[in-house]
Amino acid sequence: MTNRVPGVPRVLRTLNDRAALEILLERGPLSRAQISRLSGLSKPTASQMLARLEESGLVVAAGTSAGHPGPAGLLYALNPAAAYVAGLDVTPGLIRTAVADLSGRTIGTYELTDPELRGDEADQVIAAVDGAARAAGLTCDAIHRVVVGAPLAFDHREGRLRYPSHLPGWQSPTLLRELAAGLPMPVDCENDVNLVAIAEGRTGAARGYEDFFLLWNEEGIGGAMMFGGRLYRGRTGGAGEVGFMPVPGTPLVRNPEVAQTGGYQDLAGHHTVPEMARRLGIEHVADGAGSRAGAARRGRVDPVLEEATAILRRASTETEGPYREVLREFATRVATGLSSIAGVLDPELVVLAGGVFLAGGEPLRALVEAELAELSASQPPLVLGDIHEHPVLRGALECALATTRDEVFDTSR
Repeated sequence: MTNRVPGVPRVLRTLNDRAALEILLERGPLSRAQISRLSGLSKPTASQMLARLEESGLVVAAGTSAGHPGPAGLLYALNPAAAYVAGLDVTPGLIRTAVADLSGRTIGTYELTDPELRGDEADQVIAAVDGAARAAGLTCDAIHRVVVGAPLAFDHREGRLRYPSHLPGWQSPTLLRELAAGLPMPVDCENDVNLVAIAEGRTGAARGYEDFFLLWNEEGIGGAMMFGGRLYRGRTGGAGEVGFMPVPGTPLVRNPEVAQTGGYQDLAGHHTVPEMARRLGIEHVADGAGSRAGAARRGRVDPVLEEATAILRRASTETEGPYREVLREFATRVATGLSSIAGVLDPELVVLAGGVFLAGGEPLRALVEAELAELSASQPPLVLGDIHEHPVLRGALECALATTRDEVFDTSR
């Protein structure tokens, strides 16, 4: 007697649909024959599947292949309008928002700056999402998911925010509930550095790596960890707060969450660069370009960060002299903390991201890697981050897209 498993054809159909949609996302537009070959399906099965996906609005006809007019040469593509997502990058002086379609293309952006950042924080987020939706020619109801990135830790166990002192109003224990009630779509919150790691892992310097550590240095020092292709947040969402880490060469900081600093931040934060420069006889005035990434992200200019990045850019062009000494000493400071991190995690790769590291560029990266080789038994390769323009916002969109695609590509729903 043959045992029949109910629902198997439907499960296989769902798996085939997902495989085809993922192929179209990565490789499209494609012909029926190409989809058949890439998916391993027969041409008749591929034809039936494409007709079903087209009828459901997930796939659209996208012209014909050159030299093959007619049905045989018809090309298919993922329908970018099948879903939309929004991402937010929240900082003390600016909320930057973007909307992307299902293909990942940004179709609308919106900013709330200091004069507009008044009143209830939930209302600010709602206004930012609504503004980006309108810029994309959509209504807020058309957005399937929102991901909010901020320099905070999100304790998903207890549904609360940690380390919010530099974002007044975000201490509210009801803020996440207010966002959920005020917006018609699911809202997720994530630490900003975690989102940079997601962006670098999906489309940047860490693409293809399952295990990597990202070290961020801009307004502050932070880290993010990917294990097995998954973000590691820790028990309370505080994984990666490496700026609080005690390190040699700095006084021990008690209650770092209250002090809002720690050993690694005091050793290798951006404020140490002008201090080192002056000690070495450099009296430097910021060159006006400053921290483009940092200032643009926050909507405010931090003169110390501006000066630090200007010094590092100049230092990256020198081979000798006091500027080069600044670069060498700063590299040693960065490597000192990184050696402890590498010794514990032993990652496949370390990504250096943020305006401070980008200002020092390849010369700083090479010096940090050389120092790390002498300080740590674990010697992972170091690379600079690839995503220089709005990496937190890009990560928020990638995070929202990943979840939304999982939902939309599941045609059994």
